[in-house]
Amino acid sequence: MSAAALPNPGTAAVAIAADGIAKPPRRAVRAAYASALAATAGFVPLHAVWALGIPLWVDQGKFREWYAAGGGPYLWVLNGLATLAGVLALSLVRPWGLVVPRWVPLLAGRKVPARALAFTGFTVSALLLLYTGWAALLTVAQWNDDGIFSRWIVCYGIPQFLVWGIGLLMAALSYRARTSAAR
Repeated sequence: MSAAALPNPGTAAVAIAADGIAKPPRRAVRAAYASALAATAGFVPLHAVWALGIPLWVDQGKFREWYAAGGGPYLWVLNGLATLAGVLALSLVRPWGLVVPRWVPLLAGRKVPARALAFTGFTVSALLLLYTGWAALLTVAQWNDDGIFSRWIVCYGIPQFLVWGIGLLMAALSYRARTSAAR
């Protein structure tokens, strides 16, 4: 079944991979890459600067106190989680989201549990979108409150988190549709 095609309401035809699972539609691939970029290029650089103790666009006094109380390690953990979320988004549209690559010790060549990967995509997307809504409400409610971080950083972060969460949701929906159709 390497060159077969199935009709799809959104496109004229969908190519079927050798394992019987449809290739992801272009919109899902774009959404996954946008999500991965928001997670890595959008989130990690500024948070890495802060994790290094550099008070860029923050109240320096409050930042130093927060950083000394454990803010640095917390930011490194967030950067790691954001990177994993970027990998998750890409795994929903790349072949290694179906079969573990050969270079992974002990797991090489095994099928990725599709339900678990889709569930993870949906869960992370839901958490990101809930956090985004909470951050937006908190920002509006506390607009005049002088916190550690500039309110304008939050205004940058909210659209970025929306791209991250919605892109991940779109990729997870596509992945679930493609993998459940193959069963």
